[in-house]
Amino acid sequence: MSFLIGIDLGTTQIKSIVLEADSARVLAAAEREQTIQQPRPGWAEQNPADWWAAAAATVREAVAASGIDPAAIAGIGLSGQMHGTVLLGADGAPLRPAIIWADTRSRPQVDDLLAAGIPALARVAPGRPAAGFMGPTLKWLAEHEPETLARTRAAVQPKDALRWMLTGEIGSEPSDAAATWLFDVARGEWSAALAELCAIDPGLLPPVRASWAVAGPLTPAAAEESGLPPGIPVVHGAADLPAQALGYGLRAPGTALLTVGTGGQVFHPLAAPRIDPDLRFYVFNHAAGGWYAQAAILAAGLALRWLRDVLGASDFPHLSALAEAVPPGAEGLIFLPYLAGERTPHMDPAARGAFVGLRLHHGSGHLARAVMEGVAFALADCLDLAAADAARIIASGGATKSPVWRQILADVLGRPLALGAGANHACVGAALLAGVGAGVYPDLAAACALLPQVSTVIAPDPARAAFYAERRAVYRGLYGTLRKDMHALGG
Repeated sequence: MSFLIGIDLGTTQIKSIVLEADSARVLAAAEREQTIQQPRPGWAEQNPADWWAAAAATVREAVAASGIDPAAIAGIGLSGQMHGTVLLGADGAPLRPAIIWADTRSRPQVDDLLAAGIPALARVAPGRPAAGFMGPTLKWLAEHEPETLARTRAAVQPKDALRWMLTGEIGSEPSDAAATWLFDVARGEWSAALAELCAIDPGLLPPVRASWAVAGPLTPAAAEESGLPPGIPVVHGAADLPAQALGYGLRAPGTALLTVGTGGQVFHPLAAPRIDPDLRFYVFNHAAGGWYAQAAILAAGLALRWLRDVLGASDFPHLSALAEAVPPGAEGLIFLPYLAGERTPHMDPAARGAFVGLRLHHGSGHLARAVMEGVAFALADCLDLAAADAARIIASGGATKSPVWRQILADVLGRPLALGAGANHACVGAALLAGVGAGVYPDLAAACALLPQVSTVIAPDPARAAFYAERRAVYRGLYGTLRKDMHALGG
């Protein structure tokens, strides 16, 4: 019997699992929290050395908890946070802290790129540039840290830096490369046109191979620190969202994945790249081959966490109970969840959150329900743009643990929601890629066929769905009404 390891390099946590290859069953998991350094307002950085320390520790812990013989581990796969930038020097070591997706220092560079015009960008780009993406970040580095860039051998994404620590090999794969804003998603190669717009030497961009391709064997030094035998094949891996989709078995068009975690995303596999002419969502390369549409909001669970902290509520189940006691529509209260700006459909970092319709009778339960409904309205916009033709929707993330919130989602979308089975899906997806690369599975189709099937379905209530359709029309009009004032507020 063989086993696989999946490592997910998240923004706030690094997780590792041990997967039994024959059953695709997770035997053990371990995690470590990660911190974000903010040396200046709007900056967001992490130390790659911390990633490695956490990854090695979680691998050791998961393997020990699983009780398996480490010699039976057939492969290691990686998943990681998207869009970030790690500069590797001549010896492959990071030259500075990683600039991650949450960093906004490159907003002026994004404005410069947008000056080319949306129609022009839509001919070559996978979507609108955003602060925190590698392309704008490298443009910022070229303008503000040219001496560091001059010493750079390669610019890679976070999980690719972690893979270098495991194997000593520098490279990338399509799913993470696509999210840099420097990749030609249709051709599956780096884009000379986008590199030129970002004033980047294409020679800084690493070779790209398939997500399941073996990058190299685990080095003796990495093996000693992680408690594994050297020589285990390490595959290139995937960006976290396509890895998560693989953990649900999503490889081909037909089923969309709706994730309501800290942020919210809609993931929908595509048979061909379909770039939105208005660049309101993204089209990236799937780790399984092909493409996917990604639409995202920035504050989903984050919005409810903010409300919990503001109200001093004890926990999320308490907030859910308060929201459940309030009728649909929160008695005339609507929430705009733009607490961190917004992506789909507005692509507006200056958008602001708002409660509209507050009256004296509104209490904490009304606020909680309005937040849940506002997030659902925002995700409905994402679904309409990126996955309107999906035959099925799988819902995942922390919000699905709340019975009232998942029912609100089904009612607002007017669609049945299948609840995802299992856990640690990005780690599972990474492990399945490792299984294909190591020859444990003949292909991803065979690997995904082993995954547990979704059984629980949340059906929309027809009367509430009709009500929410009317209320959503009001919600959608508010951004246009308030946009100018949002931008005038500054700060």
